[in-house]
Amino acid sequence: MNFEYSDRSKALQEKLTAFMQEHIYPLERAYDDFVHANEWQVFPELERLKQLAKDAGLWNLFLPEEYGEFSEGLTNLEYAPLAAIMGKVYWASQVFNCSAPDTGNMEVLAKYGTPEQQDKWLKPLMNGEIRSGFMMTEPEVASSDATNIATSIVRDGDEYVINGRKWWTTGAMNPNTKVFIVMGKTDPNAARHVQQSMIIVPADAEGLKILRPLRVFGTHESPEGHAEIELDNVRVPASNLLVGEGAGFKIAQGRLGPGRIHHCMRLIGAAERALEMMCKRVTQRSTFGKDLSQYSSIRQEIAKSRCEIEQARLLTLAAADKIDRFGIKEAKDLIAMIKIVVPQMACTVVDRAIQIHGGLGVCQDTPLAMFWIYGRSIRIADGPDEVHMYQLGRNTIKSFN
Repeated sequence: MNFEYSDRSKALQEKLTAFMQEHIYPLERAYDDFVHANEWQVFPELERLKQLAKDAGLWNLFLPEEYGEFSEGLTNLEYAPLAAIMGKVYWASQVFNCSAPDTGNMEVLAKYGTPEQQDKWLKPLMNGEIRSGFMMTEPEVASSDATNIATSIVRDGDEYVINGRKWWTTGAMNPNTKVFIVMGKTDPNAARHVQQSMIIVPADAEGLKILRPLRVFGTHESPEGHAEIELDNVRVPASNLLVGEGAGFKIAQGRLGPGRIHHCMRLIGAAERALEMMCKRVTQRSTFGKDLSQYSSIRQEIAKSRCEIEQARLLTLAAADKIDRFGIKEAKDLIAMIKIVVPQMACTVVDRAIQIHGGLGVCQDTPLAMFWIYGRSIRIADGPDEVHMYQLGRNTIKSFN
């Protein structure tokens, strides 16, 4: 399969690679040291880096061309290799305003928001002035089935009243997070897939309380963080509802499709970086009288890693291309495939790199530990592997009957 990129896309890949080399890699360790020593504080150099990215034309690259004035004119396929380049440094995507959950929230607001909602929330997000969070997952139900979501969104005159408890709200701990998109039930008696709605909730709304930050494999992932949040009679204007009552499930499906491309390509970038680190490491260490690079087992691990990365890349590009040409619904099986394949591939490749690096691989002196945490987390986030395999298996059986 041959994927053709426009001259502009190729130029952006070169420019982004050069930007990463000049501005991001030199600050990688400083960023990591700062956020671990100063929880819930933003890296002081971040605003300067964001301005440099804006000046370089490397800003808001993720929204596909069909979003008109909000888009930089790239397709999902053209953006995919850019996401992979960003993924080589765990925190880099935020420099270019291309990080989750903001990308998904911006896409929702660009596609479904009213002009008033866009002026108030989308434009500040696209300018990088604020951050956002997405509240869907709940501790009391199996949230992998979105129809289980129990948070109530009840109309009361010109307002909606929201009650419930959410967790794994990414970005909630960031001091710049000013708005959330909340998924809940407006009509529990409606048909199963139209019970849910989505509504905009300001971070400073009365009754919204952050109960605690949640650790991911022992790390808070500061300053974004993930939180458990209580919504206790939170009132927002009825105009904050997105689209209308019952549209939540539809919005969620549209939001997650391109986001999975972004996550998978970033993980491919992380795996590429891990492979590069492996190849360098094995020429710098020797055991029992010969370089690690001379061991057959080491060469096999590196060869398998290269094969697996390329397989995952082609599958993800195929999914991006199909979204561009036929839409998310037609690409759903390919999206399921990449969600199953890519995080597992990234975990496997990064694990090999960690093993080859020994003690260095598990400490803060390399990005490998965070790469592994990212890959392992995505096997649960945006739908666990089992849900995607269940649906893909069902659809595959149907295609032959």
